[in-house]
Amino acid sequence: MQELLRTYPVVFETPVAWGEMDSLQHVNNIVYFRYFESARMAYFDKLDFWTYMAETGVGPILASTQCKFRLPLTYPDNVFVGARISEVGDDRFVMKYIVVSHRHAKIAAEGEGVIVSYDYRELRKTALPEEIKGRIRVLEKNDGS
Repeated sequence: MQELLRTYPVVFETPVAWGEMDSLQHVNNIVYFRYFESARMAYFDKLDFWTYMAETGVGPILASTQCKFRLPLTYPDNVFVGARISEVGDDRFVMKYIVVSHRHAKIAAEGEGVIVSYDYRELRKTALPEEIKGRIRVLEKNDGS
């Protein structure tokens, strides 16, 4: 499993809860988006994005998200959820997600989100701050050279 997650700088483990399963006896599709959201928030925590946002009013806003379901998850299981940024633009970045089943040692889902830099004081998108771009490069261990 380590090999599946090695390119993801933010990874956390969470149990599959009984209540996450639906009438078809597998984890409901919406739960994967909750896993992605938790990974996204953990990544933002590592960037200290919340402090930056409190000081400047500029923070992240989710523009779009998608999921490719690879393997149905069921209770009991634990999953490892990883997040990484694959591409950084002038006013946005693309975050990739992976959900790995501990029980099956396989990828259960892969996803992607486009996150836009948003000025919450002006209520409009804005340029992605250079400071945040730098923090992303450090976390991704990619200095751009």
